[in-house]
Amino acid sequence: MLQSVSIRSLVLIDQLDVEVESGFTALTGETGAGKSILLDALSLVTGASADRGLVRAGAKLASVTASFEPDQDHIVWRLLAEAGIDYEPDEVLLLKRVVPVEGASRAFVNDQPVNARVLRSIGESLLEIHSQNAASALMRVSEHRTLLDAYAGLGDLVKESQGAWHAYQAAETALHDLETQISEAADNQAWLTHVVGELELLAAEEGEASRLADKRAVLLQSEKLIDNLSEAKKALSGSEIEGALGHASRLIDRVSRMNGIEAISDGFADRVQLAAAAVERTLIELLEAGSVVSDVLQEIGHDSGSLESVESRLFSLRTAARKYRCEPDELDRFLDEQKRLLALSETQTESLAAAQNLAVKAKASWQAAADSLSKERQAAAIALSEAVARELAPLHLGRVRFKVSLMPISEGESGANGQERVEYLVETNPGQGFAPLKSIASGGELARFSLALKCALSETGGAGTLIFDEADQGVGGAVATAIGERLLRLSSDRQVLGVTHSPQVAASASRQWRVQKAEAEPGKILTHVLKLNESERLEEIARMLSGSSITDEARAAALKLLEAA
Repeated sequence: MLQSVSIRSLVLIDQLDVEVESGFTALTGETGAGKSILLDALSLVTGASADRGLVRAGAKLASVTASFEPDQDHIVWRLLAEAGIDYEPDEVLLLKRVVPVEGASRAFVNDQPVNARVLRSIGESLLEIHSQNAASALMRVSEHRTLLDAYAGLGDLVKESQGAWHAYQAAETALHDLETQISEAADNQAWLTHVVGELELLAAEEGEASRLADKRAVLLQSEKLIDNLSEAKKALSGSEIEGALGHASRLIDRVSRMNGIEAISDGFADRVQLAAAAVERTLIELLEAGSVVSDVLQEIGHDSGSLESVESRLFSLRTAARKYRCEPDELDRFLDEQKRLLALSETQTESLAAAQNLAVKAKASWQAAADSLSKERQAAAIALSEAVARELAPLHLGRVRFKVSLMPISEGESGANGQERVEYLVETNPGQGFAPLKSIASGGELARFSLALKCALSETGGAGTLIFDEADQGVGGAVATAIGERLLRLSSDRQVLGVTHSPQVAASASRQWRVQKAEAEPGKILTHVLKLNESERLEEIARMLSGSSITDEARAAALKLLEAA
Protein backbone atom coordinates (compact mmCIF):
# COMPACT_ATOMS: atom_id res chain seq x y z
CA MET A 1 0.00 0.00 0.00
CA LEU A 2 1.15 3.54 -0.79
CA GLN A 3 1.74 5.42 2.45
CA SER A 4 2.97 8.84 1.42
CA VAL A 5 4.16 10.95 -1.49
CA SER A 6 6.60 13.86 -1.31
CA ILE A 7 7.01 16.10 -4.36
CA ARG A 8 9.51 18.90 -4.82
CA SER A 9 9.69 21.43 -7.69
CA LEU A 10 7.59 19.42 -10.15
CA VAL A 11 5.83 21.61 -12.74
CA LEU A 12 3.32 23.66 -10.70
CA ILE A 13 4.09 21.95 -7.40
CA ASP A 14 6.68 23.66 -5.23
CA GLN A 15 6.47 21.43 -2.19
CA LEU A 16 3.83 18.81 -1.47
CA ASP A 17 3.67 16.09 1.18
CA VAL A 18 0.58 13.90 1.40
CA GLU A 19 -0.22 10.76 3.33
CA VAL A 20 -2.40 8.23 1.57
CA GLU A 21 -4.92 6.10 3.42
CA SER A 22 -6.46 2.75 2.58
CA GLY A 23 -9.76 2.44 0.78
CA PHE A 24 -10.98 4.60 -2.12
CA THR A 25 -9.75 8.19 -2.39
CA ALA A 26 -11.28 10.49 -5.00
CA LEU A 27 -9.17 13.30 -6.50
CA THR A 28 -11.29 16.15 -7.77
CA GLY A 29 -10.77 19.73 -8.88
CA GLU A 30 -11.36 21.99 -11.82
CA THR A 31 -9.89 21.17 -15.19
CA GLY A 32 -6.28 22.30 -15.32
CA ALA A 33 -5.90 22.40 -11.55
CA GLY A 34 -3.03 19.93 -11.69
CA LYS A 35 -4.51 16.50 -11.03
CA SER A 36 -2.44 15.07 -13.88
CA ILE A 37 0.72 16.35 -12.17
CA LEU A 38 0.09 13.94 -9.30
CA LEU A 39 -0.20 11.08 -11.77
CA ASP A 40 2.96 12.25 -13.53
CA ALA A 41 4.74 12.25 -10.17
CA LEU A 42 3.61 8.74 -9.31
CA SER A 43 4.48 7.51 -12.81
CA LEU A 44 7.92 9.08 -12.49
CA VAL A 45 8.70 7.53 -9.10
CA THR A 46 7.63 4.08 -10.31
CA GLY A 47 9.87 4.08 -13.37
CA ALA A 48 8.31 6.13 -16.18
CA SER A 49 10.61 8.05 -18.54
CA ALA A 50 11.99 11.24 -17.05
CA ASP A 51 11.32 14.55 -18.83
CA ARG A 52 13.34 17.62 -17.88
CA GLY A 53 10.30 19.70 -18.76
CA LEU A 54 8.76 18.46 -15.48
CA VAL A 55 11.22 20.54 -13.45
CA ARG A 56 9.50 23.68 -12.12
CA ALA A 57 10.74 26.92 -13.68
CA GLY A 58 13.62 28.37 -11.67
CA ALA A 59 14.48 25.11 -9.89
CA LYS A 60 17.62 23.05 -10.49
CA LEU A 61 15.95 19.71 -10.06
CA ALA A 62 12.65 17.99 -9.30
CA SER A 63 12.23 14.99 -7.01
CA VAL A 64 9.48 12.58 -6.04
CA THR A 65 9.63 10.19 -3.09
CA ALA A 66 7.01 7.54 -2.39
CA SER A 67 6.85 5.19 0.58
CA PHE A 68 5.11 1.82 0.40
CA GLU A 69 4.26 -0.87 2.93
CA PRO A 70 3.90 -4.15 0.97
CA ASP A 71 2.61 -7.39 2.48
CA GLN A 72 5.23 -9.89 3.62
CA ASP A 73 4.39 -12.26 0.74
CA HIS A 74 4.45 -9.52 -1.92
CA ILE A 75 6.48 -10.24 -5.06
CA VAL A 76 8.43 -7.00 -4.55
CA TRP A 77 10.66 -8.66 -1.93
CA ARG A 78 11.82 -11.21 -4.50
CA LEU A 79 12.46 -8.42 -7.00
CA LEU A 80 14.57 -6.56 -4.43
CA ALA A 81 16.62 -9.68 -3.72
CA GLU A 82 17.19 -10.31 -7.44
CA ALA A 83 18.35 -6.70 -7.86
CA GLY A 84 20.76 -7.00 -4.91
CA ILE A 85 18.98 -4.32 -2.88
CA ASP A 86 19.27 -4.50 0.90
CA TYR A 87 15.97 -4.54 2.78
CA GLU A 88 14.13 -5.73 5.86
CA PRO A 89 10.79 -7.47 5.15
CA ASP A 90 8.94 -5.44 7.77
CA GLU A 91 10.35 -2.03 6.80
CA VAL A 92 8.78 0.78 4.77
CA LEU A 93 9.97 0.65 1.16
CA LEU A 94 11.18 3.98 -0.25
CA LEU A 95 11.26 4.80 -3.97
CA LYS A 96 12.80 8.06 -5.13
CA ARG A 97 13.36 9.75 -8.49
CA VAL A 98 15.44 12.87 -9.06
CA VAL A 99 15.28 14.80 -12.36
CA PRO A 100 17.89 17.55 -12.74
CA VAL A 101 17.72 20.30 -15.33
CA GLU A 102 21.13 19.16 -16.53
CA GLY A 103 22.37 15.58 -16.57
CA ALA A 104 20.65 12.22 -16.31
CA SER A 105 17.85 11.40 -13.91
CA ARG A 106 18.65 9.24 -10.88
CA ALA A 107 16.60 6.53 -9.21
CA PHE A 108 16.84 5.10 -5.70
CA VAL A 109 15.25 2.24 -3.78
CA ASN A 110 15.79 2.37 -0.01
CA ASP A 111 18.39 5.09 -0.70
CA GLN A 112 20.35 2.65 -2.90
CA PRO A 113 20.93 3.75 -6.51
CA VAL A 114 19.26 1.63 -9.18
CA ASN A 115 18.73 1.96 -12.91
CA ALA A 116 15.36 2.92 -14.39
CA ARG A 117 14.64 -0.65 -15.48
CA VAL A 118 14.92 -1.98 -11.92
CA LEU A 119 12.85 0.92 -10.58
CA ARG A 120 10.15 0.25 -13.18
CA SER A 121 10.00 -3.46 -12.35
CA ILE A 122 9.67 -2.72 -8.62
CA GLY A 123 7.30 0.19 -9.11
CA GLU A 124 4.92 -1.71 -11.38
CA SER A 125 4.63 -4.46 -8.77
CA LEU A 126 3.48 -1.88 -6.21
CA LEU A 127 1.30 0.54 -8.17
CA GLU A 128 -0.80 0.42 -11.33
CA ILE A 129 -2.03 3.49 -13.20
CA HIS A 130 -4.94 2.91 -15.54
CA SER A 131 -5.26 5.67 -18.09
CA GLN A 132 -4.83 6.34 -21.77
CA ASN A 133 -1.23 7.41 -21.29
CA ALA A 134 -0.12 4.82 -18.73
CA ALA A 135 -0.26 1.22 -19.91
CA SER A 136 -0.80 -1.08 -16.95
CA ALA A 137 0.09 -4.75 -16.66
CA LEU A 138 -3.38 -5.52 -18.02
CA MET A 139 -2.30 -4.16 -21.39
CA ARG A 140 0.85 -6.30 -21.61
CA VAL A 141 0.35 -9.60 -23.39
CA SER A 142 3.26 -11.06 -21.43
CA GLU A 143 1.15 -10.74 -18.25
CA HIS A 144 -2.10 -12.20 -19.61
CA ARG A 145 -1.22 -15.85 -18.97
CA THR A 146 -0.12 -15.12 -15.41
CA LEU A 147 -3.35 -13.20 -14.72
CA LEU A 148 -5.51 -15.99 -16.15
CA ASP A 149 -3.70 -18.66 -14.12
CA ALA A 150 -4.07 -16.59 -10.96
CA TYR A 151 -7.77 -16.01 -11.69
CA ALA A 152 -8.36 -19.75 -12.01
CA GLY A 153 -6.09 -20.73 -9.11
CA LEU A 154 -3.85 -22.85 -11.34
CA GLY A 155 -0.63 -22.22 -9.42
CA ASP A 156 -0.08 -25.85 -8.37
CA LEU A 157 -0.87 -27.15 -11.85
CA VAL A 158 1.54 -24.64 -13.39
CA LYS A 159 4.28 -25.79 -10.98
CA GLU A 160 3.56 -29.41 -11.90
CA SER A 161 3.86 -28.55 -15.59
CA GLN A 162 7.09 -26.65 -14.98
CA GLY A 163 8.62 -29.53 -13.03
CA ALA A 164 7.60 -32.06 -15.69
CA TRP A 165 8.98 -29.82 -18.43
CA HIS A 166 12.36 -29.46 -16.75
CA ALA A 167 12.53 -33.24 -16.21
CA TYR A 168 11.64 -33.77 -19.89
CA GLN A 169 14.34 -31.33 -21.00
CA ALA A 170 16.90 -32.99 -18.74
CA ALA A 171 16.03 -36.41 -20.19
CA GLU A 172 16.27 -35.05 -23.75
CA THR A 173 19.65 -33.48 -23.00
CA ALA A 174 20.92 -36.72 -21.46
CA LEU A 175 19.69 -38.66 -24.50
CA HIS A 176 21.38 -36.24 -26.89
CA ASP A 177 24.64 -36.42 -24.94
CA LEU A 178 24.49 -40.22 -24.90
CA GLU A 179 23.82 -40.36 -28.64
CA THR A 180 26.81 -38.11 -29.22
CA GLN A 181 29.03 -40.27 -27.00
CA ILE A 182 27.87 -43.47 -28.66
CA SER A 183 28.48 -42.03 -32.11
CA GLU A 184 31.96 -40.86 -31.14
CA ALA A 185 32.69 -44.16 -29.40
CA ALA A 186 31.61 -46.16 -32.43
CA ASP A 187 33.77 -44.02 -34.71
CA ASN A 188 36.72 -44.43 -32.37
CA GLN A 189 36.21 -48.03 -31.32
CA ALA A 190 39.44 -49.30 -32.87
CA TRP A 191 41.40 -46.46 -31.32
CA LEU A 192 39.73 -47.02 -27.93
CA THR A 193 40.62 -50.70 -28.07
CA HIS A 194 44.24 -49.80 -28.73
CA VAL A 195 44.30 -47.22 -25.92
CA VAL A 196 42.74 -49.56 -23.39
CA GLY A 197 45.14 -52.36 -24.33
CA GLU A 198 48.17 -50.11 -24.10
CA LEU A 199 47.17 -48.57 -20.78
CA GLU A 200 46.18 -51.91 -19.27
CA LEU A 201 49.64 -53.20 -20.19
CA LEU A 202 51.16 -50.11 -18.60
CA ALA A 203 49.00 -50.71 -15.50
CA ALA A 204 49.51 -47.26 -14.02
CA GLU A 205 48.45 -46.94 -10.40
CA GLU A 206 46.86 -43.93 -8.76
CA GLY A 207 49.59 -41.43 -7.78
CA GLU A 208 52.33 -43.76 -9.01
CA ALA A 209 54.20 -41.10 -11.00
CA SER A 210 54.50 -38.82 -7.98
CA ARG A 211 55.77 -41.65 -5.81
CA LEU A 212 58.35 -42.64 -8.43
CA ALA A 213 59.55 -39.06 -8.79
CA ASP A 214 60.08 -38.86 -5.04
CA LYS A 215 61.92 -42.20 -5.02
CA ARG A 216 64.15 -41.13 -7.93
CA ALA A 217 65.18 -37.99 -6.05
CA VAL A 218 66.17 -40.12 -3.05
CA LEU A 219 68.11 -42.57 -5.21
CA LEU A 220 69.97 -39.78 -6.98
CA GLN A 221 71.00 -38.36 -3.62
CA SER A 222 72.13 -41.75 -2.26
CA GLU A 223 74.28 -42.32 -5.33
CA LYS A 224 76.28 -39.20 -4.56
CA LEU A 225 76.76 -40.38 -0.96
CA ILE A 226 77.97 -43.79 -2.10
CA ASP A 227 80.46 -42.29 -4.53
CA ASN A 228 82.06 -40.24 -1.76
CA LEU A 229 82.05 -43.04 0.80
CA SER A 230 83.53 -45.49 -1.71
CA GLU A 231 86.40 -43.12 -2.38
CA ALA A 232 86.92 -42.79 1.38
CA LYS A 233 86.95 -46.56 1.80
CA LYS A 234 89.42 -46.88 -1.03
CA ALA A 235 91.71 -44.30 0.56
CA LEU A 236 91.46 -45.94 4.00
CA SER A 237 92.11 -49.42 2.71
CA GLY A 238 95.16 -48.48 0.68
CA SER A 239 98.21 -50.71 1.35
CA GLU A 240 100.59 -47.74 1.45
CA ILE A 241 99.10 -46.24 4.63
CA GLU A 242 98.76 -49.56 6.42
CA GLY A 243 102.24 -50.66 5.30
CA ALA A 244 103.80 -47.36 6.33
CA LEU A 245 102.21 -47.54 9.77
CA GLY A 246 103.37 -51.19 10.14
CA HIS A 247 106.88 -50.30 9.07
CA ALA A 248 106.93 -47.36 11.52
CA SER A 249 105.69 -49.64 14.30
CA ARG A 250 108.46 -52.19 13.64
CA LEU A 251 111.17 -49.54 13.55
CA ILE A 252 110.01 -47.95 16.80
CA ASP A 253 109.80 -51.39 18.41
CA ARG A 254 113.40 -52.09 17.31
CA VAL A 255 114.49 -48.79 18.91
CA SER A 256 112.74 -49.66 22.17
CA ARG A 257 114.77 -52.94 22.44
CA MET A 258 118.18 -51.38 21.88
CA ASN A 259 120.60 -51.54 24.86
CA GLY A 260 121.48 -48.38 26.67
CA ILE A 261 118.66 -46.15 25.47
CA GLU A 262 117.84 -45.31 29.04
CA ALA A 263 121.11 -43.48 29.30
CA ILE A 264 120.42 -41.19 26.44
CA SER A 265 118.25 -38.90 28.58
CA ASP A 266 115.75 -39.04 31.36
CA GLY A 267 112.42 -40.49 30.15
CA PHE A 268 113.66 -41.17 26.63
CA ALA A 269 112.68 -44.82 26.79
CA ASP A 270 109.21 -43.88 28.02
CA ARG A 271 108.67 -41.48 25.14
CA VAL A 272 109.71 -44.20 22.69
CA GLN A 273 107.12 -46.48 24.25
CA LEU A 274 104.51 -43.70 23.90
CA ALA A 275 105.38 -43.30 20.22
CA ALA A 276 105.01 -47.03 19.67
CA ALA A 277 101.61 -47.03 21.38
CA ALA A 278 100.44 -44.03 19.31
CA VAL A 279 101.41 -45.71 16.05
CA GLU A 280 99.65 -48.89 17.17
CA ARG A 281 96.48 -46.91 18.03
CA THR A 282 96.59 -45.15 14.67
CA LEU A 283 96.81 -48.48 12.88
CA ILE A 284 93.89 -49.84 14.91
CA GLU A 285 91.73 -46.71 14.26
CA LEU A 286 92.60 -46.87 10.56
CA LEU A 287 91.28 -50.40 10.40
CA GLU A 288 88.20 -49.35 12.46
CA ALA A 289 87.45 -46.38 10.16
CA GLY A 290 87.58 -48.63 7.13
CA SER A 291 85.17 -51.03 8.82
CA VAL A 292 82.70 -48.23 9.71
CA VAL A 293 82.74 -46.83 6.18
CA SER A 294 82.02 -50.33 4.84
CA ASP A 295 79.10 -50.66 7.26
CA VAL A 296 77.68 -47.32 6.14
CA LEU A 297 77.94 -48.34 2.52
CA GLN A 298 76.16 -51.58 3.27
CA GLU A 299 73.42 -49.71 5.20
CA ILE A 300 72.67 -47.38 2.26
CA GLY A 301 72.31 -50.44 0.13
CA HIS A 302 72.31 -48.55 -3.16
CA ASP A 303 71.32 -50.55 -6.15
CA SER A 304 72.16 -48.85 -9.41
CA GLY A 305 69.71 -51.15 -11.10
CA SER A 306 66.90 -49.77 -8.89
CA LEU A 307 67.53 -46.20 -10.10
CA GLU A 308 67.51 -47.34 -13.68
CA SER A 309 64.26 -49.19 -13.08
CA VAL A 310 62.60 -46.17 -11.47
CA GLU A 311 63.73 -43.82 -14.22
CA SER A 312 62.55 -46.24 -16.89
CA ARG A 313 59.10 -46.62 -15.30
CA LEU A 314 58.73 -42.88 -14.77
CA PHE A 315 59.72 -42.23 -18.38
CA SER A 316 57.04 -44.70 -19.57
CA LEU A 317 54.33 -43.03 -17.46
CA ARG A 318 55.24 -39.54 -18.58
CA THR A 319 55.41 -40.56 -22.24
CA ALA A 320 51.93 -42.09 -22.03
CA ALA A 321 50.58 -38.98 -20.27
CA ARG A 322 51.92 -36.70 -23.00
CA LYS A 323 50.48 -38.99 -25.64
CA TYR A 324 46.99 -38.93 -24.13
CA ARG A 325 47.14 -35.34 -22.88
CA CYS A 326 46.60 -35.96 -19.21
CA GLU A 327 48.62 -35.82 -16.03
CA PRO A 328 50.84 -38.87 -15.28
CA ASP A 329 49.02 -39.44 -11.98
CA GLU A 330 45.65 -39.45 -13.83
CA LEU A 331 46.46 -42.29 -16.23
CA ASP A 332 44.44 -44.78 -14.16
CA ARG A 333 41.33 -42.54 -14.27
CA PHE A 334 41.87 -41.89 -17.97
CA LEU A 335 41.95 -45.65 -18.52
CA ASP A 336 38.67 -46.07 -16.63
CA GLU A 337 37.00 -43.43 -18.83
CA GLN A 338 38.25 -45.08 -22.03
CA LYS A 339 36.96 -48.42 -20.78
CA ARG A 340 33.57 -46.80 -20.15
CA LEU A 341 33.46 -45.36 -23.67
CA LEU A 342 34.58 -48.65 -25.16
CA ALA A 343 31.89 -50.51 -23.21
CA LEU A 344 29.39 -47.90 -24.38
CA SER A 345 30.26 -48.54 -27.99
CA GLU A 346 29.91 -52.27 -27.44
CA THR A 347 26.59 -52.10 -25.54
CA GLN A 348 25.12 -49.03 -27.26
CA THR A 349 21.78 -50.61 -28.09
CA GLU A 350 20.90 -51.33 -24.48
CA SER A 351 22.13 -47.95 -23.13
CA LEU A 352 20.44 -45.97 -25.89
CA ALA A 353 17.16 -47.81 -25.49
CA ALA A 354 17.12 -47.04 -21.76
CA ALA A 355 17.78 -43.33 -22.35
CA GLN A 356 15.17 -43.16 -25.12
CA ASN A 357 12.62 -44.85 -22.87
CA LEU A 358 13.32 -42.35 -20.09
CA ALA A 359 12.92 -39.42 -22.48
CA VAL A 360 9.62 -40.81 -23.83
CA LYS A 361 8.24 -41.24 -20.32
CA ALA A 362 9.37 -37.74 -19.31
CA LYS A 363 7.69 -36.24 -22.36
CA ALA A 364 4.49 -38.16 -21.64
CA SER A 365 4.48 -36.85 -18.05
CA TRP A 366 4.91 -33.29 -19.25
CA GLN A 367 2.31 -33.74 -21.97
CA ALA A 368 -0.22 -35.01 -19.42
CA ALA A 369 0.45 -32.04 -17.10
CA ALA A 370 0.33 -29.59 -20.03
CA ASP A 371 -2.93 -31.11 -21.31
CA SER A 372 -4.51 -30.76 -17.87
CA LEU A 373 -3.31 -27.17 -17.70
CA SER A 374 -4.73 -26.44 -21.15
CA LYS A 375 -8.09 -27.93 -20.18
CA GLU A 376 -8.28 -25.80 -17.03
CA ARG A 377 -7.23 -22.71 -18.94
CA GLN A 378 -9.93 -23.24 -21.53
CA ALA A 379 -12.55 -23.36 -18.79
CA ALA A 380 -10.99 -20.35 -17.05
CA ALA A 381 -10.90 -18.38 -20.31
CA ILE A 382 -14.65 -18.84 -20.74
CA ALA A 383 -15.32 -17.93 -17.11
CA LEU A 384 -13.15 -14.80 -17.23
CA SER A 385 -14.68 -13.69 -20.53
CA GLU A 386 -18.17 -14.00 -19.01
CA ALA A 387 -17.11 -12.22 -15.81
CA VAL A 388 -15.71 -9.27 -17.75
CA ALA A 389 -18.82 -9.16 -19.94
CA ARG A 390 -20.98 -8.78 -16.82
CA GLU A 391 -18.92 -5.76 -15.80
CA LEU A 392 -18.93 -4.05 -19.21
CA ALA A 393 -22.63 -3.24 -19.68
CA PRO A 394 -23.06 -1.19 -16.48
CA LEU A 395 -19.96 0.78 -17.45
CA HIS A 396 -21.46 1.91 -20.77
CA LEU A 397 -19.30 -0.56 -22.68
CA GLY A 398 -22.08 -2.93 -23.69
CA ARG A 399 -21.03 -2.94 -27.33
CA VAL A 400 -17.51 -3.98 -26.44
CA ARG A 401 -16.88 -7.72 -26.51
CA PHE A 402 -14.02 -9.37 -24.65
CA LYS A 403 -12.50 -12.80 -24.98
CA VAL A 404 -9.50 -14.67 -23.69
CA SER A 405 -7.69 -16.15 -26.65
CA LEU A 406 -5.72 -19.37 -26.22
CA MET A 407 -3.47 -19.85 -29.24
CA PRO A 408 -1.69 -23.23 -29.50
CA ILE A 409 2.02 -23.04 -30.05
CA SER A 410 4.32 -25.62 -31.57
CA GLU A 411 6.11 -28.18 -29.47
CA GLY A 412 9.33 -26.31 -30.04
CA GLU A 413 7.72 -23.18 -28.57
CA SER A 414 6.00 -25.04 -25.75
CA GLY A 415 7.65 -25.06 -22.42
CA ALA A 416 7.29 -24.99 -18.70
CA ASN A 417 4.23 -22.75 -18.85
CA GLY A 418 2.13 -24.84 -21.17
CA GLN A 419 1.17 -25.31 -24.79
CA GLU A 420 -0.66 -22.09 -25.51
CA ARG A 421 -0.14 -18.36 -25.64
CA VAL A 422 -2.74 -16.35 -23.76
CA GLU A 423 -3.91 -12.97 -24.98
CA TYR A 424 -6.85 -10.76 -24.08
CA LEU A 425 -8.74 -9.45 -27.12
CA VAL A 426 -11.58 -6.96 -27.59
CA GLU A 427 -14.05 -6.09 -30.28
CA THR A 428 -14.94 -2.42 -29.83
CA ASN A 429 -17.72 -2.40 -32.46
CA PRO A 430 -19.91 -5.26 -33.67
CA GLY A 431 -18.51 -6.99 -36.75
CA GLN A 432 -15.19 -5.19 -36.50
CA GLY A 433 -13.34 -8.28 -35.34
CA PHE A 434 -11.27 -8.94 -32.24
CA ALA A 435 -8.02 -7.07 -31.73
CA PRO A 436 -5.51 -6.46 -28.90
CA LEU A 437 -6.60 -4.36 -25.92
CA LYS A 438 -4.60 -1.38 -27.18
CA SER A 439 -7.15 -0.98 -29.96
CA ILE A 440 -9.37 0.76 -27.39
CA ALA A 441 -8.40 4.29 -28.40
CA SER A 442 -10.59 6.37 -26.09
CA GLY A 443 -8.89 7.23 -22.81
CA GLY A 444 -12.15 7.08 -20.85
CA GLU A 445 -13.16 3.77 -22.42
CA LEU A 446 -9.73 2.29 -21.75
CA ALA A 447 -9.87 3.30 -18.08
CA ARG A 448 -13.40 1.86 -17.74
CA PHE A 449 -12.40 -1.33 -19.49
CA SER A 450 -9.39 -1.66 -17.19
CA LEU A 451 -11.79 -1.18 -14.27
CA ALA A 452 -14.05 -3.94 -15.57
CA LEU A 453 -11.14 -6.30 -16.11
CA LYS A 454 -9.66 -5.45 -12.74
CA CYS A 455 -12.98 -6.12 -11.03
CA ALA A 456 -13.21 -9.51 -12.71
CA LEU A 457 -9.63 -10.26 -11.64
CA SER A 458 -10.05 -8.77 -8.19
CA GLU A 459 -8.91 -11.94 -6.41
CA THR A 460 -5.68 -12.38 -8.38
CA GLY A 461 -3.40 -10.18 -6.29
CA GLY A 462 -1.00 -7.85 -8.06
CA ALA A 463 -0.24 -4.25 -7.20
CA GLY A 464 -1.66 -3.09 -3.89
CA THR A 465 -2.37 0.44 -5.16
CA LEU A 466 -4.58 1.14 -8.19
CA ILE A 467 -5.04 4.56 -9.78
CA PHE A 468 -7.80 5.22 -12.33
CA ASP A 469 -7.59 8.41 -14.36
CA GLU A 470 -10.99 9.74 -15.42
CA ALA A 471 -12.68 6.38 -15.85
CA ASP A 472 -15.92 8.42 -15.89
CA GLN A 473 -14.88 10.46 -18.93
CA GLY A 474 -17.83 10.98 -21.26
CA VAL A 475 -20.42 9.29 -19.06
CA GLY A 476 -22.71 10.29 -16.24
CA GLY A 477 -25.76 9.23 -14.28
CA ALA A 478 -26.14 5.51 -13.71
CA VAL A 479 -22.87 4.70 -15.49
CA ALA A 480 -20.92 7.06 -13.22
CA THR A 481 -22.62 5.50 -10.22
CA ALA A 482 -21.63 2.03 -11.46
CA ILE A 483 -18.03 3.20 -11.84
CA GLY A 484 -18.00 4.55 -8.29
CA GLU A 485 -19.47 1.32 -6.95
CA ARG A 486 -16.78 -0.74 -8.64
CA LEU A 487 -13.95 1.49 -7.48
CA LEU A 488 -15.28 1.20 -3.94
CA ARG A 489 -15.59 -2.57 -4.33
CA LEU A 490 -11.97 -2.84 -5.47
CA SER A 491 -10.86 -0.79 -2.46
CA SER A 492 -12.06 -3.45 -0.03
CA ASP A 493 -8.73 -5.26 -0.35
CA ARG A 494 -6.61 -2.68 -2.19
CA GLN A 495 -5.86 0.98 -2.12
CA VAL A 496 -7.67 2.85 -4.90
CA LEU A 497 -7.22 6.44 -6.06
CA GLY A 498 -9.51 7.83 -8.73
CA VAL A 499 -9.16 11.10 -10.65
CA THR A 500 -12.73 12.09 -11.44
CA HIS A 501 -15.00 14.88 -12.63
CA SER A 502 -18.11 12.91 -11.72
CA PRO A 503 -19.98 13.81 -8.51
CA GLN A 504 -21.39 10.26 -8.39
CA VAL A 505 -17.91 8.73 -8.43
CA ALA A 506 -16.59 11.26 -5.88
CA ALA A 507 -19.52 10.55 -3.56
CA SER A 508 -18.75 6.82 -3.66
CA ALA A 509 -15.23 7.36 -2.30
CA SER A 510 -14.17 6.78 1.29
CA ARG A 511 -12.50 10.22 1.29
CA GLN A 512 -11.82 13.07 -1.10
CA TRP A 513 -8.92 15.33 -2.05
CA ARG A 514 -9.34 18.59 -3.95
CA VAL A 515 -6.54 19.64 -6.27
CA GLN A 516 -6.48 23.37 -6.88
CA LYS A 517 -4.28 26.18 -8.08
CA ALA A 518 -3.50 29.18 -5.94
CA GLU A 519 -1.39 32.30 -6.34
CA ALA A 520 1.46 31.91 -3.84
CA GLU A 521 2.78 35.35 -4.71
CA PRO A 522 2.22 37.78 -7.57
CA GLY A 523 2.83 35.98 -10.82
CA LYS A 524 3.52 32.61 -9.16
CA ILE A 525 0.75 30.00 -9.45
CA LEU A 526 1.20 26.73 -7.59
CA THR A 527 -0.84 23.55 -7.23
CA HIS A 528 -2.00 22.38 -3.80
CA VAL A 529 -3.81 19.29 -2.54
CA LEU A 530 -6.40 19.64 0.20
CA LYS A 531 -7.84 16.76 2.18
CA LEU A 532 -11.51 17.59 2.59
CA ASN A 533 -13.55 17.19 5.75
CA GLU A 534 -17.24 16.30 5.56
CA SER A 535 -18.52 19.85 5.08
CA GLU A 536 -15.80 20.71 2.57
CA ARG A 537 -16.55 17.53 0.71
CA LEU A 538 -20.23 18.44 0.52
CA GLU A 539 -19.32 21.82 -0.97
CA GLU A 540 -16.92 20.26 -3.49
CA ILE A 541 -19.48 17.73 -4.74
CA ALA A 542 -22.07 20.51 -4.95
CA ARG A 543 -19.61 22.51 -7.07
CA MET A 544 -19.14 19.47 -9.32
CA LEU A 545 -22.93 19.31 -9.73
CA SER A 546 -23.68 23.00 -10.37
CA GLY A 547 -20.42 24.62 -11.48
CA SER A 548 -18.85 27.74 -10.03
CA SER A 549 -22.12 29.01 -8.51
CA ILE A 550 -23.16 26.59 -5.75
CA THR A 551 -26.88 26.56 -5.06
CA ASP A 552 -28.84 25.12 -2.17
CA GLU A 553 -30.34 22.66 -4.60
CA ALA A 554 -26.82 21.50 -5.52
CA ARG A 555 -25.94 21.10 -1.86
CA ALA A 556 -29.09 19.04 -1.31
CA ALA A 557 -28.28 16.85 -4.29
CA ALA A 558 -24.70 16.45 -3.06
CA LEU A 559 -25.92 15.42 0.37
CA LYS A 560 -28.24 12.90 -1.22
CA LEU A 561 -25.36 11.40 -3.20
CA LEU A 562 -23.20 11.13 -0.09
CA GLU A 563 -25.96 9.52 1.92
CA ALA A 564 -26.69 7.03 -0.86
CA ALA A 565 -23.04 6.01 -1.24
